[in-house]
Amino acid sequence: MKSHDILEVNKSLRTRCMVYTRVMGYHRPVESFNLGKKGEHKERTCFHESSKRHVAAL
Repeated sequence: MKSHDILEVNKSLRTRCMVYTRVMGYHRPVESFNLGKKGEHKERTCFHESSKRHVAAL
């Protein structure tokens, strides 16, 4: 069974969730953004900091 099929079968069990993003030091729901800001949010890329820090040799 593919993931799409699983989602369709369990559609009645799913609930809508609020997505928040950090804007200027505070968290705000993406749902409240205007159309332009929502488009900008979709274009963002996730930043993942690696656990190993690279230190430049002097």
